[in-house]
Formats: sequence, structure tokens, C-alpha cells
Amino acid sequence: MSQPQDLLERPNVREASLSTVEGGATRCLTCERRCIISPGKVGYCRTRINIEGRLYTLIYGDISSISINPIEKKPLYHFWPGSRALTFGSWGCNFPCPWCQNSELSKRPPNPKTAEYVSPQDLLKMPKSRFQGTSISFNEPTLMLEYALDLFPLAKRMGLYNTYVSNGYMTTSALRKLSDAGLDAVKFDVKGGFESVRKYCEADVGVVWRNVKSSISMGMHVEIVTLIIPRINDDVEAVTEIVREHLRYAGPETPLHFSRFYPSYMMMDRKATPIESLEKAYLIAKREGVEYVYLGNCPGHKYENTYCPRCGELLIERYLFDIVDYRLGAENSCPACGEDIPITGRFGT
Repeated sequence: MSQPQDLLERPNVREASLSTVEGGATRCLTCERRCIISPGKVGYCRTRINIEGRLYTLIYGDISSISINPIEKKPLYHFWPGSRALTFGSWGCNFPCPWCQNSELSKRPPNPKTAEYVSPQDLLKMPKSRFQGTSISFNEPTLMLEYALDLFPLAKRMGLYNTYVSNGYMTTSALRKLSDAGLDAVKFDVKGGFESVRKYCEADVGVVWRNVKSSISMGMHVEIVTLIIPRINDDVEAVTEIVREHLRYAGPETPLHFSRFYPSYMMMDRKATPIESLEKAYLIAKREGVEYVYLGNCPGHKYENTYCPRCGELLIERYLFDIVDYRLGAENSCPACGEDIPITGRFGT
């Protein structure tokens, strides 16, 4: 990497939005790790650097990957179903998950010296007809806070929605800034119960649940996903803890997804999660009172679909990321019993 002072000439390096000065160091207030960073050093995620006593992000406009994806791929099943999102990310992460599904991006630090800069204006120049919203994903989107704060208002003026695919470890201040800038929906990854998140993610899952509740109170659409991993969070006790916290912080109408783990990163020696384990998690969640429960990474499974919680009518039939049939009425109500289904937006619009 270049000398820290030289980095200030690069467009990817911008002053951080949230920090304080503490003695000769800076404290980052972007995520709840709240790293204290000495001059010339970077924080835990390796995307924040102290240059001469001020904190800077190294990944403003440093886009590592970009594509246009169905919103169902996030997965967000109750938010503008059938729409497509301009999806992008950068580098680094504030969680060390050994099962990471995007390790080639999240475990790689940024290199401002070779980075290609994409401004928020240039990112949105693709024909609007190809997508209806934005989604920051692939690595942890919280690390792109400064870029999101500039991008989201531009997207809103174009009539686009804005979403995050996040581990949910941002500070309350960062979450409030994102909400004010135009963040419409968040898919929160809840990695497990208290003990497994502490052990494998070096984090407090209570912070994630706090941000789930705060996001809902700020008016954002929220959905929760747990990747079910054998011998880590697939036992009855762990699933029950997740489900009960979901009901406590998110409520029964918030969708809860259980996704199938496939061997990746540092867990290539593990087998994929048995379908039976996912089905057990589904039944626990339904028994506890979660109204909308889904299974992910199980193409063709009946629990990919949306059913009416009152009468059991099939409402949205899916296959992986595609909607096969959409049977909701004009007001997103069940055609059989009239139950209102909490979905933001209309299919295909």
C-alpha cells in the first residue's frame, strides 16, 4: 500500500462519516467493533485508516463486483417481489465467519493504489428499465457507509428503492444515517445464537437484534436469514433461541428464512446441511408463531413458497429466485380468505 499521506490523492479515499478523536488515535463509529485506530494503521475490517489523526474510508467507489439480480436472491420475499436490483459490493468485512460464501471479496483487503473508481452517478447510468432498485451486498455493506449516503438520495430521485444485505453490526448512528439517506429494506443475516455468534463471529448477536428492531421502528422493510450449519447452529436449542429472538425483536409477520449451507471457505470439509434439518427449523418457527417462514438454497422445495397464515392458501409460488405464480389480490390480500399479506410493492412493478 502507498504511504498513508499519498492515499489522500486517490478518489477511493474519503473522510469517514462517523469517528471521534481519542488522544493520538481515532475511534471508528461505523460498526459496533468501534475500533481505536492509531496513525497509519487500519481497523478490524481493513477498510478504515487513520491518516494524520483523521479517519478515512479506503473503499469509496471501489466496486469489486456488480450484477443485476432478482430481489428474491437477497433474499427479500416480501419487498417488491419480481423486481430486479443493481447489486454491488466492495472489499473487506467486520466478521470473520469461517463459512463465508463470498470469501474472495470479504476476506480480501482493499488496494487503493490499483482500485478503479466508480462514482455514484456513474453507477446509476445503466438503463433504468433493467432494474428497479439498488442493493449493496457481496461483502458487508456497512463498510460502504459513505458511498451509500451519497448514492441512496440519487437513486431515490430516480424512483429506485435501496436495500442492504447485511450482518447487522452497524452502530445506531450509522443505521440512522442510512435511514435518513433513503435505505428502504435490510436483509439481516443472523448467524446463530449468542454462543455461536460469539465463538465464530467474535460478536454480540444482541447488537444485530437491536438493529433489527430499530430498522423496523425507522420504517424499513426487514427480513431475517439464518444459514443453518451442521454442528454450529442446527440443534433444537439454537434454532429455538433464534426463533424466539425473532419474535421478540422482529415480530411474527417479519419473514424468517433458513438457508442451506454448502461447503465453503474454511469449512470445505463439512457436508451440506441436510434438508431434514431445515425442515425441522421451519416447523419450530411455525410452532412458535412466526407467520412467514422460508427455506433457501433448496430449489423446488414447497417451503420456498408463500402461504396464507390464516387459511394455508398458496399465494406466491417460487422456484429458486423466480416467481412462478403470483395469486395475491389487488391489495396484496389472500384471494381465499381476504387476509392482508404484509408485502411492500406489487409483483412485476
